[in-house]
Amino acid sequence: MRPDGYKVKNADPMYMLIPHFLTRRYDAMNMTTLEIPVEPMKAYINAKRREGVQLSHVGLVLAAFVRTVAEFPLLNRFIGGKKVYQHKDITVSMVVLRPGGGDVMSKLYFEPEDDVFEVQKKIDEFVDDNRVNEDQLLDKAMKILLHIPGLMGFAIGVLRFMDRHGLLPNSLVKVSPFHASLLISNLASIRGNAIFHHVYDFGTTSIALTMGTQKEEPKRGPGGAVGFERCIPMGVVMDERICNGLYFSQAFSRFKSYLADPAKLEGKPDFEVLTMKQASELS
Repeated sequence: MRPDGYKVKNADPMYMLIPHFLTRRYDAMNMTTLEIPVEPMKAYINAKRREGVQLSHVGLVLAAFVRTVAEFPLLNRFIGGKKVYQHKDITVSMVVLRPGGGDVMSKLYFEPEDDVFEVQKKIDEFVDDNRVNEDQLLDKAMKILLHIPGLMGFAIGVLRFMDRHGLLPNSLVKVSPFHASLLISNLASIRGNAIFHHVYDFGTTSIALTMGTQKEEPKRGPGGAVGFERCIPMGVVMDERICNGLYFSQAFSRFKSYLADPAKLEGKPDFEVLTMKQASELS
């Protein structure tokens, strides 16, 4: 039994068979672009700032993701060893830039009931910890592998085998940024454009999302007049083997609706939240 997922037994037969045809995550990548209007997010962030509450665009995006996954739990599935699994938790991998150069990639843990304030608190603590803590377990492990001649190739091969068969120890899975519900990269922080970031074949991450530099998008208004709306472009890459296109479409439509009205991210969800164990039993 994997330490990071519940085996799904009731999925549509097609989705039980697809991993045997599309055996690699990069074989099953679907891609889309989301254009998220900035003004609703900006207005909400400014209103909360006047109340003494500091929020960020990344905080709103991750809060919307957590709330969406709580409502559409099939987004939190992954393929391991040609089998379908439900993640046991909601985790997000993210790169943190360190003062003076360099970066570290680690991951955050969320609960399905987390609201925007709890999500922002966890992000702030995560960033502070990773900027000052240079003794990450994963960093140590990689340094050891790099300094032992001939060990790297053998060790990576063993890790891939163990990952494929769900044999990685939980202590390693907990710190591995490759084992997460979502990979997010805020390229706007380095003035970069949104890209389609690949989903890693190693690990369990089924969705990758990048945020790019804000840009103006044409929008048709009343009377057919065309104006421009400032948006955050997002490149999204998904493993199509975890759920069907309609489910993805509905989920990302809800994701966009949360960012169009971030106040909906306050407080507990107004729908029944399933545990990940219960979600693994959904068809």
